[in-house]
Amino acid sequence: MAKKNTHISETPATQFLRQHGVAFSEHVYDYVEHGGTAESARQLGVPEQQVVKTLLLQDELAQPLIMLMPGDKQVSLKELARQIPCKKVEMCRPDVASRHSGYQVGGTSPFATRKVMPVYVEAVILDLPSLCINGGRRGYLVGIKPAVLLELLNAKPVSCAGAE
Repeated sequence: MAKKNTHISETPATQFLRQHGVAFSEHVYDYVEHGGTAESARQLGVPEQQVVKTLLLQDELAQPLIMLMPGDKQVSLKELARQIPCKKVEMCRPDVASRHSGYQVGGTSPFATRKVMPVYVEAVILDLPSLCINGGRRGYLVGIKPAVLLELLNAKPVSCAGAE
């Protein structure tokens, strides 16, 4: 059963959104280890493609980057590398991802990361009326308009999704 939708204590991500005057909704759910976006979407009663994953990746020089992907899709690392362009892209190890983002894996938000990183967004996300994305804590998503990703994160649209 989902937790009541009550106010959560501030996170760096919500502080960032408030400082930039972004309207957002708060969505609390019971975090399930390895449950992913399928579990959060189920608990919140929203389509999985509307729940956006924040993935921390690195290029061949170990430079970190963020990829925002619909919950029901998987990133094609080869296609992403072609589009951004670089030789190779791979997932960061959990400890490396936490070090770059400042967030615990499973609670990673693209907002107010410890290190400034380039952000890429799967283009289909920008066509959604709204989306849910991690608010900086496990079991906590914020609802925003897709334009926020372009305006505040300078996210660059790419097309590198495959079915999960």
